[in-house]
Amino acid sequence: MWEKMISYMPHWQVFLQGFLAFFIPYLIYKLFHVFLFVNKSNGKIEMKENSEQVEMVHIPIQKTLEQFTGDFNKDLLQMRKELGHNWDIHFREFQIGNTDNRAAIVFLKGLCDKELIDKHILKSLMNGHPKKSSVLRGHELQQSIRNEILPVSELLEESKVMKAVGKVLTGSTVLIVDGIQNVFIIGTAHGKTRNLEEPVSEAMVRGPRVGFTEKLSVNTSLLRQHGENRNLSIIEMEVGERTKKELVLAYIDEIVQPNLVKEVKERIETIHLDDVAESGYIEQLIEDDYLSPFSQVQSTERPDRVIAALLEGRVAILLDGTPFALIVPVTFNMLLQSPEDYYERWLSSSLIRLLRYFAAGISLFAPSLYIAFVSFHQGLIPTKLALSMMATRQGVPFPALIEALIMEVAIEILREAGLRLPKPIGPTMGIVGGLVIGEAAVQAGIVSPIMVIVVALTAISSFAIPQYNAGITLRMLRFVAMFSAALFGLYGIILFFLFLCSHLVKLKSFGVSYLSPTIPYRAGDWKDFMVRMPLKMMKHRPRLLKPKDSVRKGE
Repeated sequence: MWEKMISYMPHWQVFLQGFLAFFIPYLIYKLFHVFLFVNKSNGKIEMKENSEQVEMVHIPIQKTLEQFTGDFNKDLLQMRKELGHNWDIHFREFQIGNTDNRAAIVFLKGLCDKELIDKHILKSLMNGHPKKSSVLRGHELQQSIRNEILPVSELLEESKVMKAVGKVLTGSTVLIVDGIQNVFIIGTAHGKTRNLEEPVSEAMVRGPRVGFTEKLSVNTSLLRQHGENRNLSIIEMEVGERTKKELVLAYIDEIVQPNLVKEVKERIETIHLDDVAESGYIEQLIEDDYLSPFSQVQSTERPDRVIAALLEGRVAILLDGTPFALIVPVTFNMLLQSPEDYYERWLSSSLIRLLRYFAAGISLFAPSLYIAFVSFHQGLIPTKLALSMMATRQGVPFPALIEALIMEVAIEILREAGLRLPKPIGPTMGIVGGLVIGEAAVQAGIVSPIMVIVVALTAISSFAIPQYNAGITLRMLRFVAMFSAALFGLYGIILFFLFLCSHLVKLKSFGVSYLSPTIPYRAGDWKDFMVRMPLKMMKHRPRLLKPKDSVRKGE
């Protein structure tokens, strides 16, 4: 037996060739690396490479001031050192009234409201109270500017230089006055933003036609406009090490569990990135299991969905610069629900919700069931249907798995192409491309007509899922189910389903079971699970969130 096994092993020369194919390029790389990159210098940083380490010698820079001094020349010079090299930073020096009190404003062109600066800051300071301000100095002048001269609503004082620099870069105006140690931070931010539009990713037949925008203040105002609620708390935080962005947590204080708010804050505080470009960064960094294919944080563009989640005892995360808000914790059934379920009558909403669960099952298992029945379990197919299927597969040169993979990959490419193309031609490209490719594949004998029907039904079913990220998850798992069916037939599908269930049972989102209210079982929460019971019967909030006030008001 051993002699037979050894006879199948490659010759020793094959192993030698493989070793040399890797070793010779590595040796050439090391030789060039040693000869070309030793003792290189660019004038500011010197790099000296030994065998294993690189020494970097930095030229020291001049130490910057940490706080303002009250000396106008020093404070203005410090601001020029920090921001003067930027083209869009504007410095404007002037005198207050007809006095010798020198002042200057620093602002960022494009992010500030110049009309506000000209009419309410410069005009007020240069013409306001000339007689009175001529004899004021220090603290008295500071109080006069704050209480009498400047007619603006957002006015703060700051003593640290770097914080003032950060405020300028976000659109505020810094006012430096001679003899006053602190500088004034005036809220003049007026960045460009788009109009309120209907959310593109969450279209509905009935419901509000407004969605979040990229401006955080607009998004928080949309939450406030939903209705008067003195218990709606919006807490400010900051993310990003180099590019700092504003972030807020929204929750209803009388409902939410305090431990949940504390946990969300702690996870956000652990984010240490140069730039948090979009809320997707936060979603990936605060979720419980980053290796899971299932999303443990819900993203939405709809303010009504956020308000509904807050009223259940959840927490929303809103980031400046993105229209997508995050909701935590999340369960799997939330990804198959739509706000429209609560705007229509309970019977029709329940039937549509059940249809979504059925569509999710088709999207996940339809191709794998086709592969299992055609390849392993032909006897389970009714005789007439089996004869019809076999007739359509005459001349197809590929097994069922390859046949399904060809069509599934083609559909995924068409779907991605339709998303990336301009809107006027994107949908047309998807429809025409699908028809042409399907018809051509059948005519060429590459796939059977029944396979085209199965793939088309699978693609249409995936479009019925309200959440885009949930649809992506099912599309990925569909391929795993197909390979399982190709290896073991129906037993492979059952094994895959059991592995999937075991993973979902263990998965949690901020301490809440992902399959709740199924596991752990809570009979009261089933009123808003696979079916949506009448509103008169939904008197309690979900128990899985352990809200402080479990009874819905107005019942």
